[in-house]
Amino acid sequence: MSYDSCRRFKIINVEINFLSYQKLLKLIDLCIQSKGKMLITGTNAHIVNCSIEDKLFRNSLKEFDVVHPDGIGVYLASKFLYGVNGLKERITGSDFYIELIQEGIKNSWSFYFFGDKEETLNRISVVNPQLTILGFSEGYNFITENILKNIENLKPDILIVGLGSVKQEKWITENKQSIHAKVIIAVGDGTKVFAGNKKRGPKLIQMIGFEWLIRLFFEPKRLWKRYLVGIPLFILRIIKYKLSKQQLENYD
Repeated sequence: MSYDSCRRFKIINVEINFLSYQKLLKLIDLCIQSKGKMLITGTNAHIVNCSIEDKLFRNSLKEFDVVHPDGIGVYLASKFLYGVNGLKERITGSDFYIELIQEGIKNSWSFYFFGDKEETLNRISVVNPQLTILGFSEGYNFITENILKNIENLKPDILIVGLGSVKQEKWITENKQSIHAKVIIAVGDGTKVFAGNKKRGPKLIQMIGFEWLIRLFFEPKRLWKRYLVGIPLFILRIIKYKLSKQQLENYD
């Protein structure tokens, strides 16, 4: 299995891989075993919106080997656009990171964490004492050259980058040739999942796809625009994209 063989679908200008958690973990395992290099990120409604508004970011996404679906917005959009050929299940980054922790412990994969606050990073080894963590660097006051040197010295199997969407993808693609890690995963604020302190709400809320309401409740100042403006904008853009696709099909 290779990431090139994973079927993809397109939402506006972002190509997303059809992946289950198991398939994604298998790809990571194969990459580590073969001592290759693989760039992984996720796409949700916010990422699609950002890709439209930021050309440099859109180009960065194209350099990632795997772009996995993340959240209810992309899942529903795939169903609306492609019907039965859309996603079969909803995938979330937060659930994937939990699976990654378990698989990492089982396979003795080594990790380096870059991003978030030092107090969050310190919690990761406390919450996951069996996880092999070679080092970490906080994501607010950093010097890229120093980060790259640390990673080069330690050579982790997996580098977790949590600098926030857009910034982290650009950082990864700008520095990918100098990053001495086999698998590089952009996680946004997913570092908190590894630390066990991300507020996700009850299981029922997670299952019906309203986790974003919990995040908005706890961080309204930072997230109000992303959700209260971004979600309606995403819906309008998906409808417009669907209509444009139908017009092209009718023309053909």
